[in-house]
Amino acid sequence: MSEALFRDDAYRSDCEAEVVEVGEAGIVLDRSVFYPLGGGQAGDAGLLRLESGATVVIADTRKGEAGRILHLPAAGQDLAMLQAGTRVTAAIDWPRRHRLMRLHTTTHVLCALLPYPVNGCSITPEQARMDFDTAEPFDAAAIEAGLARLVAGAHAVGTQWISDEELDANPQLVRTMSVAPPRGSGRVRLLRIEGVDLQPCGGTHVASTAEIGGVRVLKIEKKGARARRIVLGLTEAPALSA
Repeated sequence: MSEALFRDDAYRSDCEAEVVEVGEAGIVLDRSVFYPLGGGQAGDAGLLRLESGATVVIADTRKGEAGRILHLPAAGQDLAMLQAGTRVTAAIDWPRRHRLMRLHTTTHVLCALLPYPVNGCSITPEQARMDFDTAEPFDAAAIEAGLARLVAGAHAVGTQWISDEELDANPQLVRTMSVAPPRGSGRVRLLRIEGVDLQPCGGTHVASTAEIGGVRVLKIEKKGARARRIVLGLTEAPALSA
């Protein structure tokens, strides 16, 4: 299993690590700051720096078996310098990650504005898409105004853990119909936006809604009789520096 450092500190941009294995599926480290694709959020990109000064470009990150984090190298690189036991510095593309953090937190704020079940979500560095299970029409201006109000409120964002049994006793915490909270470890991670939202989430987030910055609605689509899609983008730099 790879130690997932991003779960406790989303602002940590690099770490010292040791290569566990190098295979067709990807490069496995004993510990990593790279977030793997999951929960709608894109996987991280970045670099592995060797003590020799050589680097390996990581184009994507995915989940592997038994808790492994798979770092997918960009095509055309010589990986012969990597083997089990090689020491590296794993460094994410921080500006890219920070956009993902801002947009992922925005989707939780949007959930608070629109109290409908979510049946799809995708978060890339460029935009966030959410699909809601409702026939109600949405108004872009009203959504932007609501988001701006909650962003300006500078609500603290943090995480907490509950047991599987506690989650079972509080099914209203689960807002997503398409992605089930991860189970099996005996505990579930919750993302809390003080006074705004509380739901299971394993992604990376900013520490305050103020750090999201400006948000605009890029598109609203009717995808079916009971399906409305909202696509969001960032318009301003964050109010707080990482």
